Amino acid sequence: MMNDYRYEIIIYWSKEDEAFIAEVPELPGCMAHGNTYEEALKNIKDAIVLWLDTAKEFKDTIPKPKEEKLMYA
Repeated sequence: MMNDYRYEIIIYWSKEDEAFIAEVPELPGCMAHGNTYEEALKNIKDAIVLWLDTAKEFKDTIPKPKEEKLMYA
C-alpha cells in the first residue's frame, strides 16, 4: 500500500477550523484534519486508502499519481 501515498499531500493550518487540514488535490474530495501536523498526515493516509477502496468498489477511474510537484497558478 505504500504506492497509495505517492499522491501529493498538502497540509496547512486553518485558523477558522483551529486544526491542520490535509488535502490530496489529485483525489477530488480527499481531505482530513488533525490537531497536529502528524495527526493530519496519519488521517490523510487513511483517507487516501478509503478514497481508493471506494473508487475501486464503484469502478470509478483512479488517477495515477503524478509523482511530481503539482503547479498552481
